[in-house]
Amino acid sequence: MTQESAHRWQLVGIAVCILFLVWLLGPVLMPFAIGAMLGYLGDPMADRLERWGLGRNWAATIVFLVLLLAFAGVLLLLIPLVARQVERLVSNLPAYAAWAQHTAWPWLQSHLHLDADVLSGEQLLGYLKTHLSSAGNLAGLLLGKVTSSSMHLVLWLTNFVLVPVVAFYLLRDWDRLVATIDHMLPRSIQPTIAHLARESDAILGAFVRGQLLVMLALGAFYGAGLALAGLSVGPLIGMVAGLLSFVPYLGFIIGFVAAIVAVLVQYGDWLHLLLVCGVFALGQLLEGYVLVPKLVGDKIGLHPVAVIFAVMAGGYLFGFLGMLLALPAASVIMVLLRYLLERYRLSDLYTESGRGDPVVAEVDVKLRGGGKVEVTETNGPADGPAAPSAPGKPGAT
Repeated sequence: MTQESAHRWQLVGIAVCILFLVWLLGPVLMPFAIGAMLGYLGDPMADRLERWGLGRNWAATIVFLVLLLAFAGVLLLLIPLVARQVERLVSNLPAYAAWAQHTAWPWLQSHLHLDADVLSGEQLLGYLKTHLSSAGNLAGLLLGKVTSSSMHLVLWLTNFVLVPVVAFYLLRDWDRLVATIDHMLPRSIQPTIAHLARESDAILGAFVRGQLLVMLALGAFYGAGLALAGLSVGPLIGMVAGLLSFVPYLGFIIGFVAAIVAVLVQYGDWLHLLLVCGVFALGQLLEGYVLVPKLVGDKIGLHPVAVIFAVMAGGYLFGFLGMLLALPAASVIMVLLRYLLERYRLSDLYTESGRGDPVVAEVDVKLRGGGKVEVTETNGPADGPAAPSAPGKPGAT
């Protein structure tokens, strides 16, 4: 094994150890990951304030206060709205249950040719009464988890407090951390890593900031459109659809189905149903032709199937943290894959044409006038001349 290959295997081993450590510490990395995202989002603003003559500490403090005030303003604006929408949803639950029992279930029975007792309310009530005996076991299980739930609450509060602290310190020392990592890299691969880091930074900046704006715009559009259509829980459904729009079609599907059910329960006529369908149709056009091209662009190049797979894989491996970081990680992986593809196309494995193999012949097929094809072997066998072409006869490729 050469020294260069040994160095490569050492780097691969270090990368595998880092990934294993991240997977192992996944449950405690949530506040640090969110703080790092906030520090990354605020670093360009802090750099701009530095160029205007402020010190890094003052610049980081101002940006942190702006982010904190913006977050507090959003909470003060959304909490009363969400509370009113949840109250309306709870008050409409009996209407939803009556619609499901007297309208939806009979329709399913008639169109799917189900037995009349399959989805009857009496059968469900009997099923609940039969399984009430397990309520004692359920109560014991819940009682046994009171302590663990309290610990989870304490852990959640700790993470909530840690996020702004981590965000401030990372925002203040962001450039210093980047320079330290750059100095720690092996000099042989530093230019390559720096190039990939710059490209990843450009893609992440376009994606994270653009996708946040797309989510906010879609949530506002769906909420306002459904409210104008007369849907009482329209703003709540619109906000949920906008927040879930980072996964292709997920926010649209969930919001559309919830809005259809809500409008059928509240009105039950074709006019309001068509208004809801029109709101979501316009939302898809707005997302596909205005918001995503203008705010996100096509720099990431992730197929929708790849996006869905990345979110599901991230959630399976790292939970909510994995879902949060799935798309940024996938965009960085796309940068690495493009780099590896370029290296492959420049390698001998891709450019080798088989010139040293006496059995391989490089065939040049040329179309001639009159529909005739002439076949010429430009690299024939080593021990004999190339076979002459047969004029006037079609060649085989």
